[in-house]
Amino acid sequence: MSNQSKLSDSLSKVRMFVLDVDGVLTDGQLMVQEDGHLLRRMNVRDGFAIKRAIQKGFIVAVITGGSSTGVLKRLQNLGVVDIYLRSEDKKADLADLMSKYNLPKENVLFMGDDLPDWEVMQMVGLPSCPADAVAEIMELSAYVSPIIGGNGCVRDVIQKVMELNGQWRFDENQITQE
Repeated sequence: MSNQSKLSDSLSKVRMFVLDVDGVLTDGQLMVQEDGHLLRRMNVRDGFAIKRAIQKGFIVAVITGGSSTGVLKRLQNLGVVDIYLRSEDKKADLADLMSKYNLPKENVLFMGDDLPDWEVMQMVGLPSCPADAVAEIMELSAYVSPIIGGNGCVRDVIQKVMELNGQWRFDENQITQE
């Protein structure tokens, strides 16, 4: 089996997407306001894909060491239920998620971008990352999106999985806002 066939096979088995926030759903940049609040930007195409995946029965979860009320509200508005903010043990949180949904590692994709994601990415069937992830994460990843973090890399991988499962197609009556 070729590497491309193996990747397609792995992508087609995904039932749960687990995402980091900074560097994956955002570009990793923080805008620091005078009052100390931190601002992040998220891509609306990622949001559309997350919402679409949830509508089609996929599980989308977030595990991040960061904490932001704005990020929490955005994810909740998209329909994400399993949101682990301020995660001090991403491995334990992922194990909790996999147990909750009774999913083997082959059905789980994790997208991370930096060294705090390294251990947890070894627990899943499809470790993945954006194009601008650190070298160690790229080496570990079975799928490296051609798109950098915060610019649609989540949309890229969700769309690929859904296309392989025949669930991306839709007509104008099925289009919803993100």
